[in-house]
Amino acid sequence: MTKDQIIESIRKAFCNVKLGGGIGLWEAQAIDDYQSEDVQRKKRQIDEKEDWSSFTPDVLQKCHSSLSFFDANGMRFHLPAFIIKSLKGEVNDPVFHLTQLDDYAMSKLATLSDDQIKAVINYLAWCLENEDFEYEHPAIQRALDEYWTPRTNKPHHVN
Repeated sequence: MTKDQIIESIRKAFCNVKLGGGIGLWEAQAIDDYQSEDVQRKKRQIDEKEDWSSFTPDVLQKCHSSLSFFDANGMRFHLPAFIIKSLKGEVNDPVFHLTQLDDYAMSKLATLSDDQIKAVINYLAWCLENEDFEYEHPAIQRALDEYWTPRTNKPHHVN
């Protein structure tokens, strides 16, 4: 698939996703900075909750570490923005968070739908064909073989 086709598959698969009760971008930054629960609540108030496509590259890049602190709903809401902006070369890629899959990392991906999983697989397959990701190819292939592709064949819970 081309970058444009992958971007379109991401947009389509994640088009109606809202943050809901998930951890937001700035809330995750407060968690990363060991801020108090009060500060985390205040940051949540300014978090985007409805339109993941509205994030600017500058905001995503500044908050890239948030990927480590999202819960499942937060990851589902923010992941498409990170993937699309990375495909456009505007932010660092989220490959680490899609390939280094311990129990905690997998829990953050648990609410993805079949279409969302397939869109992520398309992105990772594109990364496998791209020399810029050569160092990550073994991890990408392992994640595809052991986690992503088997999920397309098994029932899983979607909120």
